[in-house]
Amino acid sequence: MWDARLARRLIMPLVNTRVTPNHLTTVRLLIGVVGALYLARGGYGWVNLGALLIVISNFVDHTDGELARVSGKSSRIGHFYDLASDALVTVMLFAGLGYGVQAASVHAWIGVHVSPLLLGCVAGIAVALIFFLRMRIEEMEGKAGTKQASLGGFETEDVLYLLPLVTLFSGVTPFLIAASIGAPLFAAWVVIDHRRVVRRSRPLREAKQKASQMWVSR
Repeated sequence: MWDARLARRLIMPLVNTRVTPNHLTTVRLLIGVVGALYLARGGYGWVNLGALLIVISNFVDHTDGELARVSGKSSRIGHFYDLASDALVTVMLFAGLGYGVQAASVHAWIGVHVSPLLLGCVAGIAVALIFFLRMRIEEMEGKAGTKQASLGGFETEDVLYLLPLVTLFSGVTPFLIAASIGAPLFAAWVVIDHRRVVRRSRPLREAKQKASQMWVSR
């Protein structure tokens, strides 16, 4: 992916330094949290600044993994920290959008009174579930099991790079409504995929357990 290639070039000067992937994950987390808080403030200026910070945070998210691969500083704890940061920033992003949106604008789009904060939380929780299940799938099948669809060097999650355009043209409300519908639907698909992987890997796990028991009995 183009952003991963750019991230790899940028982290090369850090390879033989004391900077670790966890340091970059922390930077990504802090930028993302501040961006989400700015989105929650509402107002045209704050929302656009928040969207810009979210995009920067999304890009920085690629630098920790590239540094880990190039420098050999990868760790299980670091990987979990990275995934947890991804989930937290994404949940706060949608919750911040929901908190910053006026309820009247949501009513105008869907014709019923629904709390925009509720819509944001629904989208955020669905995304958090997606992150958790993808982590479980990766543990069972490796990185190949969680590979996302891509087109022209862009992955599904790269849609967040369009967030500044959404805020710039005052499209936060339809974006929030679409996310509150699309994220749960995608989460449902990941749940089905997770169940499929669990069923497929169960015979292998049982075979390993039997082999382990036979070895102990010897």
